[in-house]
Amino acid sequence: MKKCIVISDSFKGTLSSAEICRIAGETIPAFFPACQVVAIPVADGGEGTADCFLEALGAAPVAVTVQGPFGRPVRAAYARKGKLAVIEMAAAAGLPLAGGHGDPSAATTYGVGQLIRHAVESGCREILLGIGGSATNDGGCGCAAALGTRFYDETGASFVPVGGTLSRIRRFDAAGTRKLLEGIRLTVMCDVDNPLYGPAGAACVFAPQKGADPAMVRLLDSQLRALDGVFVRELGRSFAEIPGAGAAGGLGAGCMAFLEAELRSGIEAVLDTVDFDAHLRGADLVITGEGRIDSQSLRGKVISGVARRTRAAGVPLVAIVGGIGESAEAAYGLGVTAMFSINREAKSLAESASQSAANYRRTLADICRLLRAVM
Repeated sequence: MKKCIVISDSFKGTLSSAEICRIAGETIPAFFPACQVVAIPVADGGEGTADCFLEALGAAPVAVTVQGPFGRPVRAAYARKGKLAVIEMAAAAGLPLAGGHGDPSAATTYGVGQLIRHAVESGCREILLGIGGSATNDGGCGCAAALGTRFYDETGASFVPVGGTLSRIRRFDAAGTRKLLEGIRLTVMCDVDNPLYGPAGAACVFAPQKGADPAMVRLLDSQLRALDGVFVRELGRSFAEIPGAGAAGGLGAGCMAFLEAELRSGIEAVLDTVDFDAHLRGADLVITGEGRIDSQSLRGKVISGVARRTRAAGVPLVAIVGGIGESAEAAYGLGVTAMFSINREAKSLAESASQSAANYRRTLADICRLLRAVM
């Protein structure tokens, strides 16, 4: 084997993408000394996306104090390389920042807009925004407000809407946002395809994870419906059914409506940015993975995005994962050649988490032994 690419998502809570790349960089040469190991840390737009770009592109971290999801100041950072900025919305409005007291009806994405504004005013002309892991359900209104959009209620008073007050919006003026973002390419990296509202929408699917009880879920869903009504009235179109509109509590829809952003599969945007197709040329094998492979992995996650490209290039793809769930076999149809779990004994995640690095190393070594014997 002359060239192997390692491009794995993190095993959340146990192994980072960078750690996986390091282990592979140490293990593969022990069996194939002449092999060029290309290690590319990646994420699909969720937690860890900015850190991956720090590693993959040699970007620099930029720290900023912004407003957290409930108004308290938080220290957030984004990755910058030249005129490119990679921002995680979770750095300013992520669920961990809720401190265990989630209330998506009151949470705001205002700090996300502050991060974008800082990057733009610092000279960045291309923004990649990952929108996984939010504590919010404000349809991106807070983010837009931080970027200059003004919202008005029925009395004509301006205010910053949150998840529980979207129905108060009678009109908005996004002229300030348009001026700020003129000439800026803003791409939103999204790893889900949920609509804005309804049974599969932002509130019904994700708000319970953020602390909403059934009554609040119904309220939030009605508020997002009202917001889309404002879009129709003010912009002449609905954003509700566009895949990903419901991501991050409707931030996906808000970015399209207020910021005129492009919504893309997170992993596709990442793979383009790290120039994966160029790395793929001449590769004998690609190794990918994530904490668990199941039906969700096939809907815009790292494994599915990598598989589409390796299949087109005719390069074998091995998935090393924490666990293998229901419907995982469908990954073979996407282009995965084989999949292996690092869980070597019948143990729960709580029991095996501390052994994840060692188990990953052992599993990769076993795969290398087999490949060496065959080759």
